Amino acid sequence: MSDEKIIEQTQHWLEQAVIGLNLCPFAKSVYVKNQIRFVVSHAKHLDGFLDDLDRELDYLAQIPAEEIDTTLLIHPTLFPDFEVFNDFLTIADEVVAEHELEGVLQIANFHPDFQFADTQVGDISNYTNRSPYPTLHLIREDSIAKAVAAFPNPEAIFERNIATLQKLGLAGWIALGLQESNAGKIA
Repeated sequence: MSDEKIIEQTQHWLEQAVIGLNLCPFAKSVYVKNQIRFVVSHAKHLDGFLDDLDRELDYLAQIPAEEIDTTLLIHPTLFPDFEVFNDFLTIADEVVAEHELEGVLQIANFHPDFQFADTQVGDISNYTNRSPYPTLHLIREDSIAKAVAAFPNPEAIFERNIATLQKLGLAGWIALGLQESNAGKIA
């Protein structure tokens, strides 16, 4: 599959779920200003993906937020298993520390089979973090702080998201052109 198609599917998810359902009230602003960088990794192994992460952390640390505020580093094939991807986040956070970017950048994750602890696989709450492909979201901490300061009651976002998805249901999710799970299957 081409990078363009992978990015197109990721943008569709971003537009329909993240922005459309207002799962992240901070995403729309950077998206409409074209400040989100979409990068598709073709690494064949973990070391190659870590090299891609190194490059993207360096890039984001050097470019002004007004140009690129955040990066979505997407890998369509390397992490089909959510638990393996979730375990990888410890390594990714160590890479942030090695770059001396703690307090500057942080990493959030999305995965087609994302599952919160203590939930069932099909629990609709898991869909708050389900994306078409395993994705690392490299975020500027200053941008998070500014967005949180401007948003009333930011601690309620998670609960509101779950309520939104419970009301929408799986059928509503699919009606948005998003699929239930399985990496790369979102149309």
